[in-house]
Amino acid sequence: MKLLLKEDVDGLGFCGDEVEVKDGYGRNFLIPKGKALLATPNNLKAFNHQKRIVQAKVKKVTDIAQGVADEISNTAIQVKKKMGDGGKMFGTVTAQEISDLLKAKGIDIDRRKIQIQEPIKKAGEYSIPVKLHP
Repeated sequence: MKLLLKEDVDGLGFCGDEVEVKDGYGRNFLIPKGKALLATPNNLKAFNHQKRIVQAKVKKVTDIAQGVADEISNTAIQVKKKMGDGGKMFGTVTAQEISDLLKAKGIDIDRRKIQIQEPIKKAGEYSIPVKLHP
């Protein structure tokens, strides 16, 4: 039985692959679980159409993320905090503070996308990674 995989299946193939399986495995497991479709010409055509639509959306999102990345990479912000003796900061610099300062410069980034590896507790210059696209 020839099937078209709708998602990755361990030991069988990846999404979009056309695979040959035993009839029972296809009819009793893969098709009822929504993991595969029969590899008919109509299903192949519809699947390829959906694949092109998804690829176009991914390209659009990637292009937007790249534009934001270019804009962010050239942006410097200053966080003003009270400092104690020995150059220690009261509190830490948070992702929310960084997000708010970027928003003030016209760059809208959700705080959950700002990835601070370890707490910033001392004055200095830091480079903070931002995850824009999965």
